[in-house]
Amino acid sequence: MSKVMLENHPRKPLFAALMSALLPGFGQLYNGEINKAIWVYVSFAILAIPMGIVIALYLPSSLMMFALVMALVAVLGVWLFGIVDAWRGAAKQSEYHLKSWQSSGMYVLVLVLFGFLALPLLTNYVRFHQVESFRIPSGSMSPTIVRGDFLFADKRYSCAGCKQAVQRGDIVVFANPNNRTLYYIKRVIALPEDHVQIRGNEIFVNGQSLLTESDQSQLVITESLGDKRWKVQWDASKASQGLEMVVPAGEVFVLGDNRSASNDSRTFGTVPLQDLVGKARQVWLSLAEDGVRWGRLGKVLN
Repeated sequence: MSKVMLENHPRKPLFAALMSALLPGFGQLYNGEINKAIWVYVSFAILAIPMGIVIALYLPSSLMMFALVMALVAVLGVWLFGIVDAWRGAAKQSEYHLKSWQSSGMYVLVLVLFGFLALPLLTNYVRFHQVESFRIPSGSMSPTIVRGDFLFADKRYSCAGCKQAVQRGDIVVFANPNNRTLYYIKRVIALPEDHVQIRGNEIFVNGQSLLTESDQSQLVITESLGDKRWKVQWDASKASQGLEMVVPAGEVFVLGDNRSASNDSRTFGTVPLQDLVGKARQVWLSLAEDGVRWGRLGKVLN
């Protein structure tokens, strides 16, 4: 009876660690630990994406920043565990016989399917249909939103089947009417078929003034619509030109809170509802030239 000699292929710790650094669980697969590879990968994917959705959209605003930090720590912990565990597992296998499925082709297939397809597809689905992060490069929405803010926008908004309908006072992200590769962020002032008037620095919607409080020394006023209140800043030397119009059906009238430094519906006209891509929810990071604006982290936008 002939004997089949199995060739010895000891595992390489550095190679295993690098594989897990590239894709969590990949190093465990290289070590022949299929179950562990699956659990490491699934844990990383759940913490990195679905958990982020829950935190950004469903947790109370007061808990968001703490939960984000904890989720980030957990994601990094799983990633580092995968690297260290793959190293240690490979180091213990000085005598290792390849499984029938272990080949360079199989490794490439796993990397492509789970690293270059599954995670990117899930990430893109979340960005397009659930929540997306935006960086604010200008001060057109100051003082509510300032340059350097990073915020979450709820994408379950103003779409077929969406539970969130557009309301006056919402802060929205939308496609720039003149360059659809760019996004603007403004406040919805009027809905379809509303009557809008601008007299100097005072806004009227359906004959009702938005002006609630005025501080002429600080050039700041408070406006309100329903239960929403917000601060608006303006330059007295740059009073707005008068405007009067009825918002067309299927469109909204938007303005920046920094009325003297905002390109909005006064210049490019009303915005189609179908161009609204999300409702601004909360600031999760804010960077100034000299560092982090810690006081803005977790600020709820309304």
